[in-house]
Amino acid sequence: MSRRRDVVVAGHVGDASTARRGLADPDPKVRASALGALERLRTLGAATLKEAFADPDPQVRRRAAQLAARHPDVSPAGLLDDADASVVEMAAFACGEQERIEPAVVMRLAGLAVSHDDALVRESAVAALGAIGDPAGLPAILAATHDKPAIRRRAVIALTPFDGPEVDEAMARARVDRDWQVREVAVDLDRAYRQPP
Repeated sequence: MSRRRDVVVAGHVGDASTARRGLADPDPKVRASALGALERLRTLGAATLKEAFADPDPQVRRRAAQLAARHPDVSPAGLLDDADASVVEMAAFACGEQERIEPAVVMRLAGLAVSHDDALVRESAVAALGAIGDPAGLPAILAATHDKPAIRRRAVIALTPFDGPEVDEAMARARVDRDWQVREVAVDLDRAYRQPP
């Protein structure tokens, strides 16, 4: 589609006006591309990003959540309750990338990590909790060590900021997990972080 192409190109050639016009395009693909173009041009402001959080199309909200990871002044936490699982997954990722996270957001991520129907959302929430490193998120990470293999692998990685007997127990269990990739991650982390040189 030419309008989308024009917006994408605008982000590469410094044409901020064309990129900004794309925000009002009827096609959500163009609107999502306009956000990316403005980010590339370093002219994507907080107000524009927050407006995109309320876009009627999930692909625009998902792109806005992804870009929020680079904007410490814009919290994507409101999108953790989005009706679209792919938006929630990206919002969880973005929360894990931000420098300051409110305790309520940690608790919301913990809830997603243990109870969301979508496995990708649970995995993303676990990863975010590990990146944040708040002790309040540890119980959810430990619970995730009993989830599906991909989530167990992510949970083992997310345990690295934490210490304690429950963490040691989870790591020991991961080293004998029925999934070879979980075992491999646990052994590699032991070598890198937990064993003396």
